[in-house]
Amino acid sequence: MLRKTLVVSGLAIACVLTFLTDLVTGPSSLSAIQVIQELFSRGTLSVPQSTIVWELRLPQAAMAFLVGASLSLAGAEMQTILNNPLASPFTLGVSSAASFGAALAIIMGISLPFVSGDWMVPLNAFVCAFGSVLLLEMISRRKAAGANTVVLFGIALVFTFNALVAFMQFVSSQEALQQLVFWSMGSLGRSTWTSVYALVGVMLVTLPFSLRSANQMTVLRMGEDRAHSFGINVARLRFMALMRISLLSGTAVAFVGTIGFVGLVAPHIARLMLGEDHKFLLPASALAGGLVMSLASVLSKTLVPGVLLPVGIVTSIVGVPIFVLLIFRRQSAI
Repeated sequence: MLRKTLVVSGLAIACVLTFLTDLVTGPSSLSAIQVIQELFSRGTLSVPQSTIVWELRLPQAAMAFLVGASLSLAGAEMQTILNNPLASPFTLGVSSAASFGAALAIIMGISLPFVSGDWMVPLNAFVCAFGSVLLLEMISRRKAAGANTVVLFGIALVFTFNALVAFMQFVSSQEALQQLVFWSMGSLGRSTWTSVYALVGVMLVTLPFSLRSANQMTVLRMGEDRAHSFGINVARLRFMALMRISLLSGTAVAFVGTIGFVGLVAPHIARLMLGEDHKFLLPASALAGGLVMSLASVLSKTLVPGVLLPVGIVTSIVGVPIFVLLIFRRQSAI
């Protein structure tokens, strides 16, 4: 118990340090000391420099951590309820559905009525991502459907939405195509305090319910039969988890675009350190996801001097070797 508490505390400290590193990193003449001083005493810098810190860097750094935490927490719950180590919002169609929603707004100009232009893309992305998880939930509630059926249906959603997006790209104008491609790469550049507050609200709503179901999740990892023998309503547990997953992943992807591998890799990192006790695994997964995403944000600003890379590209480049390493480490441990 003490070791697990220390591991979670260590992850939290690492998140704070990485968050500060992300905050002081960026294409400007501001030094780290100047940024830190501005945080503790607003107004010590000039108006343009203060604007850079409070309206650009701070929302982007906060959004990086929150998106990573949301996707990783969603991935951890998805891997548990579906009993599949490859399950994540990225691999089961949620991100592809969000891309389809964004394409409807960017290329076709289709959105919900009475929605302003600035909110068309994120709202479309959220609605489609939420709808894809609802479809997964409907499949899971069928009597003959098990976890494998849900996973296979999720893979089918990936190919379906990718094909629809490819079709719209084929018929789109060059300008609209450029906008969609940039959105699909994943970027923190669109982060605002409004989007940060929205994601904070979703985390505050979902995290207590995730922690409340931690013991049931731990038992579920032993198998559905064992969970039933303990009196756990597996269908209800899966339904509530999918609702949380839809809110977390749908909101995160809606504001920053497609982010790959964070929701897949970060829960495995937490699981290797803490095992299957979800009282510690779930908060550790959220912290590990925030840590990975903050590191990706730092790398996106430093890998190529003078160029701000889309953070989705960085997470994919970094996530693939980490995931392969985890696979080989798991095989060697068996």
